[in-house]
Amino acid sequence: MSLSQEMTSRKPPGLRLFGGASSLRTYQTLVLVLTFFAYTCFHMTRKITSIVKSALDPQTKVGFSHWGRLHVSKSNALNIGWLPFNTVDGSALLGEVDVAFLAVYSIGMFFAGHIGDRMDLRIFLTIGMIGTAVFTTLFGAGYWLNVHSFYYFLVIQMLSGLFQSIGWPSVVAVVGNWFGKSKRGLIMGIWNAHTSIGNIAGSLLAAFLLKFGWGWSFAIPSLIMALVGLMVYIFLPVNPELMEIDIDSGEFNCEKDTVKEPLLEPGQEVKHKAVGFLEAWRIPGVAPFALCLFFSKLVAYTFLYWLPFYISHTRIGGQYLSDAMAGSLSTIFDVGGVLGGVLAGHISDRLNARAITAASFMYCAIPALFLYRTYGSMSIMWNISLMFITGMFVNGPYALITTAVSADLGTHSSLNGNSRALATVTAIIDGTGSVGAAIGPLLTGYISSKSWSAVFTMLMAAALLAGLLLTKLVCAELKGKTPSDASTDVTDAQGTYSDEV
Repeated sequence: MSLSQEMTSRKPPGLRLFGGASSLRTYQTLVLVLTFFAYTCFHMTRKITSIVKSALDPQTKVGFSHWGRLHVSKSNALNIGWLPFNTVDGSALLGEVDVAFLAVYSIGMFFAGHIGDRMDLRIFLTIGMIGTAVFTTLFGAGYWLNVHSFYYFLVIQMLSGLFQSIGWPSVVAVVGNWFGKSKRGLIMGIWNAHTSIGNIAGSLLAAFLLKFGWGWSFAIPSLIMALVGLMVYIFLPVNPELMEIDIDSGEFNCEKDTVKEPLLEPGQEVKHKAVGFLEAWRIPGVAPFALCLFFSKLVAYTFLYWLPFYISHTRIGGQYLSDAMAGSLSTIFDVGGVLGGVLAGHISDRLNARAITAASFMYCAIPALFLYRTYGSMSIMWNISLMFITGMFVNGPYALITTAVSADLGTHSSLNGNSRALATVTAIIDGTGSVGAAIGPLLTGYISSKSWSAVFTMLMAAALLAGLLLTKLVCAELKGKTPSDASTDVTDAQGTYSDEV
């Protein structure tokens, strides 16, 4: 089989059937739309269990902490709910299911990136989506099959976490293939809104379907995800080379024997081996950004899991809010996060300084956290305003690092034109961050029983450490921008890392 025939056979079947798109911009739009809805579905299905907990264990209210073992009521088992979760240990069991999910998700992320750089990302992402849909459905199938074994639900969630880990490295790698560095931060900042939209969609859909039986809250979102996964398989173009497009000129490449590498220097050939796991760790900038995300995600996920509970248990304007109201109010944090992601991406593009932007946001998150804890209880308006600002500064660097920074480092100049590290680098960075995402809420469960002020102190310390971990990269970027270095035309901060780190 010739190279031309091989490339044609690897094109998405839908694009082969309909003849493909007419321009680079059309392909880029298709990639953004498909990957946006794909990862929206991942977050939509991930959010379901936090809503359904109120039906499985009536002691766990909507918006209550994922880490219920620390707040278990020692009353008798209830006659409502679902065994084994409606017993005195029900909240603890649900907490163990969550810990198992996040643990497998974090570990799986490292392997998913390694595999993703070695196979067709369209097929790999489809496997992740269909697998997630299947195991999310099987969790809900316990409702119709009358399953009451704790280990059934535990194993199903662990396998779901494994397939969920495929999603992020795959979508970031695909988007990174299609967009140059100059506007990557802004584009990915807007694109990253899928996280919040998926969370909101999952919450609303699962809550609406609960009245028909909690199994439907899993089944219908899973069906939606499977359908979107099918669209990904049929239409998603993985990279410009496969579609025979020169990303620099936006024109179709007629020279099919030499396919050019996107986002790098023109003229470099694609024939490269995938980067190894340890080699990816040694790429300048990967380790500090991964460790920064560990603490950044620790803060973000603590808010994700605990904010509704904190709001409902804190006097705001002299009164306590209902659980439903607290859950609705907590979405303001996500709204602020959307703006934060867009701003961080845009600012980092304009300054050409990812590390400076991420570190600045993390430092600004420290006073924002302090003000929210101190003055957020004065009134609803104060709470909304300060929560919005906190969400903006907390989620801004989180969104920037998991998207634009990961794509930048996956095509780092030290790789000498080898871009087959996007998925591995993304997995390393987000996988390390996911460990922090599991630890933060768990620590909060222990600390909050003593003092919420201590929780916020922990979060402020984590934000400080996140910023400090980027100090060397910040200095490298600042050095590259000093007038004395202007004559050397140091315009690529990521290239500066290779000299300074």
